[in-house]
Amino acid sequence: MKEFIYGLPKVELHLHIEGSLEPELMFELAQRNQVQIPYTSPQAVRDAYQFHNLQSFLDIYYQGANVLIHEQDFFDLTWAYLLRCKEDNVVHTEIFFDPQTHTSRGIAFETVVNGIHRALEQGREALGISSQLIMCFLRHLDEASAFETLAQALPHKDKIIGVGLDSSELGHPPEKFHQVFQQALKEGFLTVAHAGEEGPAQNIDDALVLLGTTRIDHGVRCVEDDDLVTRLIEARVPLTVCPLSNTKLKVFESMAHHNVVDLLRKGMCVTLNSDDPAYFGGYMNDNFMAVAQAHPMSREEVAQFTLNAIEASFISDGEKARLRTMTESYLAQ
Repeated sequence: MKEFIYGLPKVELHLHIEGSLEPELMFELAQRNQVQIPYTSPQAVRDAYQFHNLQSFLDIYYQGANVLIHEQDFFDLTWAYLLRCKEDNVVHTEIFFDPQTHTSRGIAFETVVNGIHRALEQGREALGISSQLIMCFLRHLDEASAFETLAQALPHKDKIIGVGLDSSELGHPPEKFHQVFQQALKEGFLTVAHAGEEGPAQNIDDALVLLGTTRIDHGVRCVEDDDLVTRLIEARVPLTVCPLSNTKLKVFESMAHHNVVDLLRKGMCVTLNSDDPAYFGGYMNDNFMAVAQAHPMSREEVAQFTLNAIEASFISDGEKARLRTMTESYLAQ
């Protein structure tokens, strides 16, 4: 199964680029940019990655982002992630970035998006990895700040395919961002949102209705509402599930308790993703392996996670057909 998983083509739909900042690169950038960080070594950073909930993670996550200042920093961060994609046989990735994390520190929106975009373009040419970029609003900030960020994104519509919603879910329901998402849709952006991770199943419903989302990030708490589960299955609404993240942040006590395989077997369009891999102990292969070790599956079931991700991705029908053929050929071998 390990050999099968490592060779399986993969598509990642839920990855925060700032969350792929490995301790070694964090140290390198801190020295390069003369930024003080409260750790003495990469190992000390890793030792701090013991989280008891989403907020305890976010506190360290935002601190780590302070080392990202120049366009080259964002390029280096994204390029390092793409090299991991190549290792894990990720053929297409749709990544999130959090502009407000950087603009609030005085970093220009252009600096962030241009660095990331340049690396994605190089990844397409040099590594054969296709990609899309999704801009997330930070839900712990107000809607006015999100509107400001949306305005900053408009000159870069050629680089950004959609908008999302991330950060602290508790206390920040989807309706808080109803208006800015309506405006984003009018501007031609696709929409996604984190919902039903720490927050209730109702957030999933509200994200679909109020924010016009076409897929839900996380969504594992949908099981609290049987009617919602039925609707998600019937409408093929994708859930971008992040197993290692969910166990690290105590959404589930252990991988054995995780519901992603059960949702797959019910016929839901669930996908596997790494979320913030530098912080949660693993990239795509690690997430696939962790699930497969805790829940014995057939090869067809494991490959279904990739087929679901292809279906849920924001790429052309022709490109979806190509990736489906590639995955089905691998399975047939």
